[in-house]
Amino acid sequence: MYDRYQSPLSERYASKEMQYIFSPDKKFKTWRLLWIALAEAEKELGLPITEEQIEELKTHKDEINYDVAKAREKEVRHDVMSHVYAYGVQCPKAKGIIHLGATSCYVGDNTDLILMTEALKLVRRKLVNVMEKLAGFAGKYAGLPTLAFTHFQPAQPTTVGKRASLWLQDLTLDLEDLEHALETMKLLGSKGTTGTQASFLELFDGDHGKCKELDRKIAKKMGFDACYPVSGQTYSRKVDSRVLNVLAGIAQSAHKFSNDIRLLQHLKEIEEPFEKNQIGSSAMAYKRNPMRSERMASLADYVMADAMNPMLVSSTQWFERTLDDSANKRLSIPEGFLAVDGILDLYLNVVDGLVVYPKVIEKHLMAELPFMATENIMMDAVKAGGDRQELHEKIRGLSMEAGRNVKEEGKENDLLDRIASDGSFPLTKEDLLAVMDPGLYVGRAKEQVEDFLSEVIEPILSNNRELLGIRTEIHV
Repeated sequence: MYDRYQSPLSERYASKEMQYIFSPDKKFKTWRLLWIALAEAEKELGLPITEEQIEELKTHKDEINYDVAKAREKEVRHDVMSHVYAYGVQCPKAKGIIHLGATSCYVGDNTDLILMTEALKLVRRKLVNVMEKLAGFAGKYAGLPTLAFTHFQPAQPTTVGKRASLWLQDLTLDLEDLEHALETMKLLGSKGTTGTQASFLELFDGDHGKCKELDRKIAKKMGFDACYPVSGQTYSRKVDSRVLNVLAGIAQSAHKFSNDIRLLQHLKEIEEPFEKNQIGSSAMAYKRNPMRSERMASLADYVMADAMNPMLVSSTQWFERTLDDSANKRLSIPEGFLAVDGILDLYLNVVDGLVVYPKVIEKHLMAELPFMATENIMMDAVKAGGDRQELHEKIRGLSMEAGRNVKEEGKENDLLDRIASDGSFPLTKEDLLAVMDPGLYVGRAKEQVEDFLSEVIEPILSNNRELLGIRTEIHV
């Protein structure tokens, strides 16, 4: 166990559920289901296949004799034909009709499409659960003012909930892309060696209608609405690229969230969960490093880079097919899903345990608010009889002096005291303090969050209610 490489995606990050979808057992059982669907469809369309043969295939569909298949593959160097042989050993009456008229891509490509579809459904379930938790967080803190940043420089205040709504909106875009991918997924069907269905046209004595019906029947039996209408030997590898782009989109959103959390944790305003016995640093015992958010970012980097793989594969396929896609697909597709699965588990765990420190948030906001309140102060002074142009120049100079006092002397922001003691402003210190309510400067942030949650998020959660309620486990 410890003397050979093991993928960290399996050992540390991805769930057992996602790992099973891309396991050999799931793959080879799906091959057998496809062979059963092919035999049933061919029988229904008039080929001499008996019910007894089909029942024999069904009896042994989950009893994969791996030892026989492995031994056979050593002889013939062909994985599909090895499993055709192994299935035939178990099903002597049906062995002559297993894989009838089909190519290796019948089981290989259709299985890939089936597994990607199942994996997308699991990703959707986890994504919707993250959205629910994030919606709860956004709603709870919809009205809590916080210092906003542009260029990571203090800017006009927003609210904690409004910032969370930005993370949440990114996920709604990802969900739209994911659902489009799911809604448009099709099977390859049974298209033959170069996609012309020539072998099936021969089997059905030149009946084109039966060839078309064969695809329809296989799709229905495997839970799909349709097959791709045309193909080479394989389905277009652009499908893989489309799917990986969906995963990369989720990775982008998760990375953005994790970056913000790491910055907020540096500011001591919000922290990711930190367990009682967790060690933040091997050297500095006091540290509480944002390890989960960092791990999200790290896995997200991998997924975004991984999206390049199917682009390269799709763009370099020759004519009706080449086999230089195979080794790449075995890595890039499953590992992209395993990584996103790990990202979403981390995302759900972090959002579910976020710790907010309102007093620190208030302290940071109030240290900058006098600068941001200057426009309101100037307008109040004008209303009290002051000259707008003179006041603008005065307040600009006082702001720069207060800024130097903060940066060079390390002192508190004393801008309000400077304004109150300047005779140009017909305002008292009490007048100035009245404009220091953070709620005056957050605009419609609270209302935007409430509208967004009620008009956009609630319908999504309502339509996916059956997917909610999962819990995730973080392995390390």
